[in-house]
Amino acid sequence: MPSHSRSHSPSRLLSPGRLAAQNGDWENASTISSPASIPEYTGPKLYKEPSFKSNKFIIHNAISRCCLAGKVNEPQKNKIVEEMEKSSANHFLILFRDASCQFRAVYTMNPETEEMVRLTGFGPRVINLTMVESIYKYSSDRKQFTAIPSKTMSMSVDAFTIPSHLWERKRPGTPKKLGTPK
Repeated sequence: MPSHSRSHSPSRLLSPGRLAAQNGDWENASTISSPASIPEYTGPKLYKEPSFKSNKFIIHNAISRCCLAGKVNEPQKNKIVEEMEKSSANHFLILFRDASCQFRAVYTMNPETEEMVRLTGFGPRVINLTMVESIYKYSSDRKQFTAIPSKTMSMSVDAFTIPSHLWERKRPGTPKKLGTPK
């Protein structure tokens, strides 16, 4: 005759809290262990609560691991990261030269005015939404940017390009050289 002993049952190895959670009693599972038995942590705050809808960490990773990766780009990367840390903005965008995703600048996005203002780098000082040509999302696991088939700027956009004619410099008072004298 088989023994009905529970000595080999996996539930016997679980704590009362885990057993309650396993049985679906989620409300009581977390309160079974006494909070008084766990001392309050008084050391330095190691976890920083992320800002609501901020992509600062994603842009930091994109710049460090994709746009300006490597020792040769370290001074430029450090300057950009420093500027981002000083900024109170929540949404940052990378400006690329064109579809080859060549880094040019970091902009901050103001959702109220729908303008992007250059924080650091090379590009127009202010860009409005009508100037945006294409938009990109950064994939942290693949360490690359992917074009988004949309024209709508949102908080999920990490980078963008502008039309090539906006890259032409217009310097007032500087005449163009027609030819080089010999």
